[in-house]
Amino acid sequence: MLKQHSSAARTAFVVTAILGGSFLTCAARAQNLGLEGPTGVFVTPLAYTVASPSNNIGKPSLGFHFLDGGSVIGYFSKISITEGAFDRIEFGYTRDVHQTESNPSLSPLWHDGFNIVHAKVNIIRENAGKHDWMPAISGGFLVRTQVHNVGGAITGKDTHNGDVYIVATKTITQTKAMPIMLSGGFRGTNAELYGMAGNATRFQGRPFGAVAFVFKGPRKSNVIFASEVAPQPPHPENLGAATIPTVLTYAVRVVPTPEGPLSKLNVDFGIAQICNHIMPGVDLKARHQVAMGISYGF
Repeated sequence: MLKQHSSAARTAFVVTAILGGSFLTCAARAQNLGLEGPTGVFVTPLAYTVASPSNNIGKPSLGFHFLDGGSVIGYFSKISITEGAFDRIEFGYTRDVHQTESNPSLSPLWHDGFNIVHAKVNIIRENAGKHDWMPAISGGFLVRTQVHNVGGAITGKDTHNGDVYIVATKTITQTKAMPIMLSGGFRGTNAELYGMAGNATRFQGRPFGAVAFVFKGPRKSNVIFASEVAPQPPHPENLGAATIPTVLTYAVRVVPTPEGPLSKLNVDFGIAQICNHIMPGVDLKARHQVAMGISYGF
């Protein structure tokens, strides 16, 4: 996430964290925003949407995520606002803010930040038709503008990219001592590491998936352990010799209490597994990166 690999790692890790949180959302209806704004893990969306009334627009949810991209890529901050509607739709805006580092050859490939607009519609509700096995199924999109990372920096111009996706998510509550959330989907994208590494060479399909386990913590809190897998397009635009690997994330989410105002608060911590060497002679120095996130639904 953080700029090419680093970007992918941070984002993915955060995604995982949020994924865990989202899974808990299914169980507890908390508000869990992913790295780019949709309800989800961090980079991958879930089929759930932000809570809202069935006949109107709901209250907004706010999110902040921070990704440490390391000494080459720099640091990403994501500030999000997401709105739900009719208990089936969500939409929102996220601003990516980037702080560059001082590596003279590679750091100039990343710039100040970019915009993300997203929306999602729940097509089939979880357990529809009174079938306990039925997952929630949703479709959505993301559009990123003013992307000036990597390929944009090489050509000296802003670019744009986007995703369209379908995702199915199921929370297994029969295992009461330890609820389990499973999520998987398929996206079409021309973004590299969700825009943090600019554009991919072409629009292409990529699967994604996540799993999360919920445990009871001290003082009625919930602690969610999650992992996520998010394959990336292999080659960034205008840097075709580089190869971006699949992002793996490992994260934990803490929900302080199942009741009251703090039940809508989620705090995430995670680690993303990313490779350092993307091409001969190029080391992003971002193998195991740390990220954090916080989201709150009003």
